[in-house]
Amino acid sequence: MDALLLGSSTGGLSLFISGKSSWRSKDLKAVHFPSSAIRVQVPTNKSYNLIGNFYTQRIQHCARGILETSTVFQKSNTKFLVNATSGHPLESEPKAYPNTPWNSAKNALDAFYRFSRPHTVIGTALSIISVSLLAVEKLSDISPLFFTGVLEAVVAALFMNIYIVGLNQLSDVEIDKVNKPYLPLASGEYSALTGIMIVTSFSIMSFWLGWIIGSWPLFWALFVSFVLGTAYSINLPLLRWKRFALVAAMCILAVRAVIVQLAFYLHIQTHVFSRPAVISKPLIFATAFMSFFSVVIALFKDIPDIEGDKIFGIKSYTVRLGQEKVFWTCISLLEMAYGISILVGATSPYTWSKVITVLGHSVLASILWIRAKSVDLKSKAAITSCYMFIWKLFYAEYFLIPLIR
Repeated sequence: MDALLLGSSTGGLSLFISGKSSWRSKDLKAVHFPSSAIRVQVPTNKSYNLIGNFYTQRIQHCARGILETSTVFQKSNTKFLVNATSGHPLESEPKAYPNTPWNSAKNALDAFYRFSRPHTVIGTALSIISVSLLAVEKLSDISPLFFTGVLEAVVAALFMNIYIVGLNQLSDVEIDKVNKPYLPLASGEYSALTGIMIVTSFSIMSFWLGWIIGSWPLFWALFVSFVLGTAYSINLPLLRWKRFALVAAMCILAVRAVIVQLAFYLHIQTHVFSRPAVISKPLIFATAFMSFFSVVIALFKDIPDIEGDKIFGIKSYTVRLGQEKVFWTCISLLEMAYGISILVGATSPYTWSKVITVLGHSVLASILWIRAKSVDLKSKAAITSCYMFIWKLFYAEYFLIPLIR
């Protein structure tokens, strides 16, 4: 290791590297400054010694600063790499900002945002609004009563959604440290007690709201979601159904495809509008299409998590069959669903419905195929990004479902 030397010349004091005749940019890049390697040489002359001592202290101070800056950079860069490889956007770091009330509030909101798994929150809200519109028969149905009924259902369902995703994180802390280290419980931002308090509070609020609203379809939707969400995640004998690939997929299908479509439609149809239950063509289509989509989500979510699932013995289809096979199975299922949707749209007696649904599903099917062909299956970030794209297609479908006639 080269040492820093302080010497004298006819022009006064000079700074140079041992073994080098002059400073060069390529030399600077290779220089390291551990304090133990700093050595300053000065002449024995008293006046030079005074100046030498001054520069010795200055150089040691600068070297310590460089080392501290380098350490901070390395830690920051490591965290960037963790987030980048996980495919998750960079999160704010609470310790990187002054501890002011405003920054504390921002960090708390950011942590809760990640804890709530916002892509599932958006999906739940859109699905309830879309399915509720299937009960609308005439323009006068769009009334304050309708909006109140939809709002009640959305809020109660979102409370239950946060309970389900929160319980899953409480049960998967060690797995998430490998698969999703940015989540608050895995990263240590939330303690286990904090997580338990959040999920308990939101489950109680969900049931309380469902009870006081007095809608039996809504209450049973919340109850069945609670039972399946708990059985899916909690680590108790005969439970933790996520360990079994087929049962896990059936849980997600039951909630996302059946309960959401039927129960929330009946909530509006029977409780809000006080009409008899009618199973319509759009409702059948929504249930069938979302059955395909729910299976795809259940399979696809495990593709980027293969590393942690292998370590902790989760026998997902991805672990059993491999990432590539499951990936293309998911794409094929979605393309099949879009093909059926195009046929259903083409049979509509309404021209406007026929044009919009056929064209819309054709465009979504084409975009999916182009995106799938460009995914690097060796990159976790690329697979995770594609998974989030699948959720965007999920959102888009709920804009088309009310137009099926």
